[in-house]
Amino acid sequence: MVTSIIRRLIQALLVVVAMTIIVFIGVNVIGNPVDILINPDANQAERALVIAHYGLDQPLWKQYLLFLQGLLHGNFGNSFVYGRPALGLILERLPATLELAITALGIALLFGLPLGLYAGLYPNRISSQLIMSGSILGFSLPTFWVGLMLIMVFSVELGWLPTNGRGPTQELLGVQWSFLTADGIRHLLLPAFNLALFKTSLILRLTRAGVQEVLPQDYVKFARAKGLRERRIISVHVLKNLMIPVVTIIGLEFGSLIAFSVVTESIFAWPGMGKLIIDSINLLDRPVIVAYLMMMVLLFVVLNFIIDICYTLLDPRVRLEGKA
Repeated sequence: MVTSIIRRLIQALLVVVAMTIIVFIGVNVIGNPVDILINPDANQAERALVIAHYGLDQPLWKQYLLFLQGLLHGNFGNSFVYGRPALGLILERLPATLELAITALGIALLFGLPLGLYAGLYPNRISSQLIMSGSILGFSLPTFWVGLMLIMVFSVELGWLPTNGRGPTQELLGVQWSFLTADGIRHLLLPAFNLALFKTSLILRLTRAGVQEVLPQDYVKFARAKGLRERRIISVHVLKNLMIPVVTIIGLEFGSLIAFSVVTESIFAWPGMGKLIIDSINLLDRPVIVAYLMMMVLLFVVLNFIIDICYTLLDPRVRLEGKA
């Protein structure tokens, strides 16, 4: 197991290095931020000073080496627009996005796992068929439309929940969180449900497919022949074996919730990283774009590494393959 972990760490490091090259080159071929940073009436000397100040006059390879040096020290440079460290701007918005993503994932697991398990155990019931039909809607309905409908129904018509913003927050461990206040939870519910809809359908269908794949296996039949209770068969033999693909989806989808919550954050004016990165792309704020992309790269690499470790713990066959 130690050998397997070391091998995966080396692979993760190589992926990060490769992505630094891709991200840096990809961002640096997008437009010229100088056109936005200075007045169009500025003369050539003023333009040259701005270009030199931001290091844009250096060769691309030298800019990349400076970027790597800054990356190792946690320094992505100052934002062209805000004049502040780019990483600091991202970290200021991270708690809001993280809070939204964790809540959405919790909702998806709360509904997706039990409904998928029920639909897999009793596939011929009408209720199971209704559940699966509902999951198709979860896949099909566009996020922006669902968000607008949620606002129309629960905010405009019923007046139960607020339409936008994060609401009042309270500090915990030096970070402001909205789930610690009652009004903050009310602000959190609509965007979290909107973000969780697709993930709930995904987890539901994956769980149902896993249950139907595991139930015909010999070890389940043998457990029933031994007279074990149905609850124990489901909890020990069924759930443990179907959790391997579910763990993969949970890990990757949690990363996607953080990285791709831009639409939901825009609809509900949620002050997370999504709005910041959209504004930065429009203004060609390269340091913020690079800092955001590299944080997402590290996030997915770490999540994949954790998933690999969970594989090793859940499935002994993974350990055996590593030994071989």
